[in-house]
Amino acid sequence: MALFLLMMETDAMSEIETLEREILAKIAAAETASALEETRVAALGKKGVVSERMKTLGKMSPEERKEIGPALNGLKTRIADAIEVKKAALEEAALDARLASEKVDVTLPVRPEPKGKIHPVSQVTEEIVAIFSAMGFDVAEGPDIEDDFHNFTALNFPPDHPAREMHDTFFFEPKEDGSRKLLRTHTSPVQVRTMMTQKPPIRIIIPGRTFRCDSDQTHTPMFHQVEGLVIDRDSHMGHLKGTLEAFARTFFEVDSVKTRFRPHFFPFTEPSAEMDIGYERVGNEIRIGQGEAWMEILGCGMVHPNVLRNCGLDPDEYQGFAWGMGVDRLAMLKYGIPDLRDFFASDARWIEHYGFDPLDQPNLAVGLSRK
Repeated sequence: MALFLLMMETDAMSEIETLEREILAKIAAAETASALEETRVAALGKKGVVSERMKTLGKMSPEERKEIGPALNGLKTRIADAIEVKKAALEEAALDARLASEKVDVTLPVRPEPKGKIHPVSQVTEEIVAIFSAMGFDVAEGPDIEDDFHNFTALNFPPDHPAREMHDTFFFEPKEDGSRKLLRTHTSPVQVRTMMTQKPPIRIIIPGRTFRCDSDQTHTPMFHQVEGLVIDRDSHMGHLKGTLEAFARTFFEVDSVKTRFRPHFFPFTEPSAEMDIGYERVGNEIRIGQGEAWMEILGCGMVHPNVLRNCGLDPDEYQGFAWGMGVDRLAMLKYGIPDLRDFFASDARWIEHYGFDPLDQPNLAVGLSRK
């Protein structure tokens, strides 16, 4: 009897060894992940050959289970390990093939750096904003399309003022009630809107586009302007003069600049003045801050009491000063641009020559421009 059991165990062990060789051979021959998975299911799946052999242990005697059980468990472990090794090898081979097919040729030439320049008008506007922001001014904006009240009436323009005529102002077609919208002729309407909606003290600058019927070497139908407004209880012409002289020195980047204020007339200021700066011409170059010649750069004055009343402010309690300057002309003067019409010609060569690096933002600490 013992001899018979020994012969059965020997045959069983031999079958296990044969089965292992066959399964390992199939694992080694698997060329794809799906083929390897089929081999795993066939061997270790719920109805796989190894699983079926494990089910026979319950019918064996204790002596047979003692010998066959560990052998089947070892077989199961070795097959699982072999499958994991093969799976890793197949995944690595697939990754190598993918890398080979999807590789990037780093020897290709890089794309050229993007080209572009900041327009002188944008540059000068940012320079002006930087200067007055350092003085404590806020930036205000308003609509390009205005009505008669904000553009003329509130600013003390009389009904028969020439600026109200078609030859100077772009008017829209009249409405049924006879009123007409217009393209603003200055940024002063923003002063009106600010004074009507904001309680003093007020300290603002107003950059923006303006429109007038004019076109020549130094005028265009659309141009850019920056106005300033200060409203409080104690401001006076001395404050106005000091503010504008400090601006001129900083903008033209000179240690000192000669100025003079000539009496003038504007409907919305009283007293009014035009500000001149001293300069000299050396060849085609204009040098600011030296010389005996004078050049007008802006208009200014104390806000007219009628304007304060029209905006709901008591002129016996509040007063202030205002000024306006053309951005395009300041750009021409500072950077030697001879013709205003070229600003709007869309010539790439012009912007390449006069434009500014987008990364060089105006900064009072290191200088307004890098020209």
